[in-house]
Amino acid sequence: MEKTFNLTRRDDGIAILTMDVPGESMNTLKAQFGPEISEILAEIKSDSSIRGLVLISGKKDSFVAGADISMLDACKTASDAKALSQQGHVVFNELEALTIPVVAAIHGACLGGGLELALACHQRVCSDDGKTMLGVPEVQLGLLPGGGGTQRLPRLVGITTALDMMLTGKQIRPKQALKMGLVNDVVPQTILLQTAVEMALAGKRVPKPVKKSLVNQVLEGTSFGRNIIFDQATKQVEKKTQGNYPAPAKIIDCVRQGIAKGMQKGLEVEASHFAELVVSKESEALRSIFFATTEMKKETGAEGASPRKVKKAVILGGGLMGGGIASVTTTKAKIPVRVKDISEKGLSNALAYAYKLLDKGVKRRHMTPAARDNLMALMTTTTEYKGVKDADIVVEAVFEDLALKHQMVKDIERECGEHTIFASNTSSLPISQIAEAATRPENVIGLHYFSPVEKMPLVEVIAHAKTSPETIATTVAFARKQGKTPIVVQDGAGFYVNRILALYMNEAAQLLLEGQSVEHLDKALVKFGFPVGPITLLDEVGIDVGAKISPILEKELGERFKAPAAFDKLLGDDRKGRKNGKGFYQYGASSKKAKAVDESVYGVLGIKPGTNKDAKAVAERCVVQMLNEAVRCLEDGIIASPRDGDIGAIFGIGFPPFLGGPFHYIDTLGAANLVRILEGYQSQFGNRFEPCERLKTMAQENAHFF
Repeated sequence: MEKTFNLTRRDDGIAILTMDVPGESMNTLKAQFGPEISEILAEIKSDSSIRGLVLISGKKDSFVAGADISMLDACKTASDAKALSQQGHVVFNELEALTIPVVAAIHGACLGGGLELALACHQRVCSDDGKTMLGVPEVQLGLLPGGGGTQRLPRLVGITTALDMMLTGKQIRPKQALKMGLVNDVVPQTILLQTAVEMALAGKRVPKPVKKSLVNQVLEGTSFGRNIIFDQATKQVEKKTQGNYPAPAKIIDCVRQGIAKGMQKGLEVEASHFAELVVSKESEALRSIFFATTEMKKETGAEGASPRKVKKAVILGGGLMGGGIASVTTTKAKIPVRVKDISEKGLSNALAYAYKLLDKGVKRRHMTPAARDNLMALMTTTTEYKGVKDADIVVEAVFEDLALKHQMVKDIERECGEHTIFASNTSSLPISQIAEAATRPENVIGLHYFSPVEKMPLVEVIAHAKTSPETIATTVAFARKQGKTPIVVQDGAGFYVNRILALYMNEAAQLLLEGQSVEHLDKALVKFGFPVGPITLLDEVGIDVGAKISPILEKELGERFKAPAAFDKLLGDDRKGRKNGKGFYQYGASSKKAKAVDESVYGVLGIKPGTNKDAKAVAERCVVQMLNEAVRCLEDGIIASPRDGDIGAIFGIGFPPFLGGPFHYIDTLGAANLVRILEGYQSQFGNRFEPCERLKTMAQENAHFF
């Protein structure tokens, strides 16, 4: 059997322990490594010629990317999970207890269990490479660092900094890591091993105390001050998670108990909390998302087709969407882009938009001004079709007007090559209708981004009946290079995301007209787990945009998509939302940080807010509409699988990740239960709540999606 850990001895008495998991591109920690490591540690202890130990990775671009998550799914019970954590503690304690100096030489990803391994070493040195990142992202999977991280990290970098790292899961760059005391040195990769060897030869050094801000020095120095830190952190966590995620509170408790009662007790608490989280339904849901997205990265989106290389892209339209798409294409995908707009103003907007985003990186010192200017140089502009002939893909981001889009298709077919893909960023027009103007319909596809483009991870790749598999595969690969998570959906009004969102938003509007206050509606759905409430979302997206999409959906999909008539009154009062500073909420300089509702909106709609219903009931009524429609989309073949439906809803509209997506959530509720709820509302409010056929069948057969 091939070994993962190999020990080599140097003439100067330093031993190098290289970790290289056979047959994998990244190192991950697995349970079966325990005995192998213990054996090597015993060998090191018994060899008096070894004066120091350096730990390094045999992989080109990563140290250790974390623990192997699939071993958590193998845990049948909490006690299995606890044993896993305790086994890690034993090995890391043995490593830390070595009497010779132990140095971790870090290049590339050093995350989760990888960082915990490095923390058990006496010193750490990392490369100054852009690929080098350190962090404990376990919280993003509903877990906590279970290999001693909740104990060693606060002792090394201070309580406040450690909590910030563990509660956000953020990744730390080399310079930052040095400043906070997470590593002892940062050097070029070429001399990483040599530096680590020299550190080991120099012997164990007493770590320099971390430079803390005055406030943190005062607070972390006394038990009274520490309690203030823990209480503040708990308050912030409750506000952010709305009590939906158990991991953050448990992380705080591990640190609190470890600092108060010592390392031994802290590790015991860590193992118990870790075990409870592994078997929690929240972590199970978050891990399912992780596995789904990992699996999707390996798929081309079209069976048997491989993508063509995209060497140049053209963006039509320099508005907010066009500017955002151009920006992720140059900065993330590093593909040259030509932006075409009819006006110089549109073009300067697109350039300014991209520059502003890049300049943030310069201000935060994540990139040099020269690097920013090199990326900006990838973006060029034109008001005529010049320099577009060799484009591999054209992304159209012009107004939602079919005649205009037909004109664009004709222009591109005339000006570009026969293989050029025409991708439309439409949010509601069926792609087959756009493709009607094409002589090469096989090159026409939908590529639906969400706003703001640089922040929203999802794109919908929409194939119509004539789109070629190669066009699909090329578009999916292009979207991935832009850092997006693409889902392939079939053509139809609203596609998938806007279709399930529309019914949810309409239901929130109905509740508003029935007398629920704006704040109460938004709070109820944030409490349920959405990042923002539906009314806030309507203001952000634009009330006018919603008004444009509704009739299209109603015409194509039927009566249940009819938007409340009262909404025309909002547009009559020129309320478009944030974009013109007039909507449901107050905007402008006078509005405080916490947004206030513009009370005059009730008068415009001709309603008086009455008594607020139970928040759970309010949320349920909006959410079941989304669930029912998601199953309908699966029934209609719009999405290929429940997995794609879950990913689309989570990444596209912020469906609560801890529920695992609409289809996982239906499995949790039970189809029969959901049908009962829907039928209850149907008898009360009419046929827009009628459960779809597939749900009824599933209810009878007690079937599940997963």
